[in-house]
Amino acid sequence: MKHVKAVSWFAAAFLVLALALSVAAPSGKAVPTPAPPAAASPAAVPEPHPEIREAIAALRRAREHMEHAAHDFGGHKAEALRATDEAIHQLETCLKYDK
Repeated sequence: MKHVKAVSWFAAAFLVLALALSVAAPSGKAVPTPAPPAAASPAAVPEPHPEIREAIAALRRAREHMEHAAHDFGGHKAEALRATDEAIHQLETCLKYDK
Protein backbone atom coordinates (compact mmCIF):
# COMPACT_ATOMS: atom_id res chain seq x y z
CA MET A 1 0.00 0.00 0.00
CA LYS A 2 2.88 2.34 0.75
CA HIS A 3 4.21 1.72 -2.72
CA VAL A 4 0.90 2.60 -4.39
CA LYS A 5 0.59 5.75 -2.28
CA ALA A 6 4.11 6.86 -3.26
CA VAL A 7 3.39 6.25 -6.94
CA SER A 8 0.15 8.24 -6.66
CA TRP A 9 1.98 11.16 -5.06
CA PHE A 10 4.69 10.96 -7.69
CA ALA A 11 2.10 10.90 -10.51
CA ALA A 12 0.19 13.81 -8.98
CA ALA A 13 3.40 15.84 -8.57
CA PHE A 14 4.38 15.03 -12.15
CA LEU A 15 1.00 16.20 -13.48
CA VAL A 16 1.12 19.42 -11.47
CA LEU A 17 4.65 20.10 -12.71
CA ALA A 18 3.66 19.33 -16.32
CA LEU A 19 0.68 21.67 -16.12
CA ALA A 20 2.76 24.41 -14.54
CA LEU A 21 5.40 24.15 -17.26
CA SER A 22 2.86 24.07 -20.06
CA VAL A 23 1.28 27.28 -18.77
CA ALA A 24 4.65 28.99 -18.33
CA ALA A 25 6.19 27.75 -21.59
CA PRO A 26 5.81 29.84 -24.73
CA SER A 27 3.15 28.58 -27.09
CA GLY A 28 5.22 29.12 -30.21
CA LYS A 29 2.95 31.94 -31.33
CA ALA A 30 4.58 35.28 -31.86
CA VAL A 31 3.43 37.84 -29.36
CA PRO A 32 3.20 41.21 -31.10
CA THR A 33 5.33 43.87 -29.52
CA PRO A 34 4.02 47.42 -29.59
CA ALA A 35 5.62 49.60 -32.23
CA PRO A 36 7.67 52.53 -30.98
CA PRO A 37 6.07 55.95 -31.33
CA ALA A 38 6.48 57.51 -34.76
CA ALA A 39 8.33 60.51 -33.32
CA ALA A 40 11.07 58.26 -31.95
CA SER A 41 12.26 57.22 -35.41
CA PRO A 42 13.11 59.87 -38.02
CA ALA A 43 12.46 57.38 -40.83
CA ALA A 44 8.90 56.86 -39.59
CA VAL A 45 8.03 60.56 -39.72
CA PRO A 46 5.70 61.16 -42.66
CA GLU A 47 6.84 63.57 -45.32
CA PRO A 48 5.42 67.04 -44.68
CA HIS A 49 2.92 68.29 -47.26
CA PRO A 50 3.00 65.41 -49.75
CA GLU A 51 0.26 67.05 -51.83
CA ILE A 52 2.35 70.18 -52.45
CA ARG A 53 5.40 68.08 -53.34
CA GLU A 54 3.27 66.00 -55.70
CA ALA A 55 1.88 69.18 -57.30
CA ILE A 56 5.42 70.47 -57.90
CA ALA A 57 6.40 67.19 -59.54
CA ALA A 58 3.25 67.25 -61.71
CA LEU A 59 3.91 70.84 -62.79
CA ARG A 60 7.49 69.93 -63.72
CA ARG A 61 6.23 67.01 -65.82
CA ALA A 62 3.63 69.26 -67.46
CA ARG A 63 6.31 71.87 -68.21
CA GLU A 64 8.44 69.19 -69.84
CA HIS A 65 5.50 68.17 -72.05
CA MET A 66 4.77 71.79 -72.99
CA GLU A 67 8.42 72.44 -73.92
CA HIS A 68 8.33 69.54 -76.37
CA ALA A 69 4.96 70.46 -77.87
CA ALA A 70 5.04 70.82 -81.66
CA HIS A 71 3.25 74.19 -81.87
CA ASP A 72 3.60 77.64 -80.34
CA PHE A 73 -0.18 78.00 -80.04
CA GLY A 74 -0.16 81.70 -80.88
CA GLY A 75 2.24 82.60 -78.07
CA HIS A 76 0.18 80.87 -75.42
CA LYS A 77 2.75 78.10 -75.04
CA ALA A 78 5.38 80.61 -73.84
CA GLU A 79 2.88 82.22 -71.46
CA ALA A 80 1.87 78.80 -70.10
CA LEU A 81 5.55 77.94 -69.52
CA ARG A 82 6.07 81.22 -67.60
CA ALA A 83 2.93 80.61 -65.53
CA THR A 84 4.04 77.06 -64.76
CA ASP A 85 7.48 78.29 -63.68
CA GLU A 86 5.80 80.86 -61.41
CA ALA A 87 3.49 78.21 -59.93
CA ILE A 88 6.47 75.94 -59.19
CA HIS A 89 8.29 78.87 -57.60
CA GLN A 90 5.29 79.76 -55.43
CA LEU A 91 4.87 76.16 -54.21
CA GLU A 92 8.58 75.87 -53.38
CA THR A 93 8.29 79.12 -51.43
CA CYS A 94 5.33 77.66 -49.51
CA LEU A 95 7.46 74.72 -48.42
CA LYS A 96 10.24 77.06 -47.21
CA TYR A 97 7.80 78.92 -44.95
CA ASP A 98 6.73 75.69 -43.28
CA LYS A 99 10.10 75.29 -41.54
